[in-house]
Amino acid sequence: MNKLSTAKRVQIVKALVEGNSLRSITRMVGVSINTVTKLLVDLGAACEAFHDANVRNVPAKRVQCDEIWSFCYARRENVPQEYKGVFGFGDLWTWVGQCADSKLVLSWVVGRRTAETAYPFMQDLAARLTSRVQLTTDGLHAYLEATDAAFGTEIDYARLIKVYGSDPNAEKRYAPAVCIETKVQVVSGDPAIEHISTSYIERQNLQMRMSMRRFTRLTNGHSKKVENHEHALALHYMHYNFARSQKALGGTPAMAAGLTDRVWSVEEIIGLLDAAEAKAA
Repeated sequence: MNKLSTAKRVQIVKALVEGNSLRSITRMVGVSINTVTKLLVDLGAACEAFHDANVRNVPAKRVQCDEIWSFCYARRENVPQEYKGVFGFGDLWTWVGQCADSKLVLSWVVGRRTAETAYPFMQDLAARLTSRVQLTTDGLHAYLEATDAAFGTEIDYARLIKVYGSDPNAEKRYAPAVCIETKVQVVSGDPAIEHISTSYIERQNLQMRMSMRRFTRLTNGHSKKVENHEHALALHYMHYNFARSQKALGGTPAMAAGLTDRVWSVEEIIGLLDAAEAKAA
């Protein structure tokens, strides 16, 4: 079997994490789309396994959570009748939990915007923390019972509820809704008012849309298979946490959280796949 050289794989991964589409990468690197897809799937699985095993016992103090919308296969209104209501066809929501201090992405889950996804997401988030945290979410009702089930009373939890209006002069297809008011609701414990915010996780949403073609609006770069969507997320967060240095942090989020002592290279991330293949062999 022919195997891509490390240099070629580095080219492909760098293009993926900078927001290029699969077909544009095939043109730039000179490989088939099946080759790019296979690398994404295999490396995404290795990155997910690494994250699950190593992003543990994080000493976070403040955590922010949010959900970001995308779609798979087709937009909801264009999904064929036989696939309507089937997960992986139409709307997808990525639930993300982030440490507000280190900017480390702690947990993410792809699913629906319901309690069905909220429960496993909050359980996974709670399992990665070492101590009591202050949590801020938006006003989505599904967070309430899911957070209580995962943390009990060992949390300082508040919701930041935003009230949106609309600009009658704005082009609605392209302009986001205007936030006209915010309401703070303390749910549990004693959260510090000055730290009730979702600003960092909303900035992370922007980072996702900039770094993954699948999240870019008004293009045809959306995911066609939910499994590949999840692999792309795993690669993105591995690179973001361990390899993307931030000036404000003086390193990567993983360094700020104490999970590593260096900025990882793309070659080292690809090394996770080599290690997984060697173990399987």
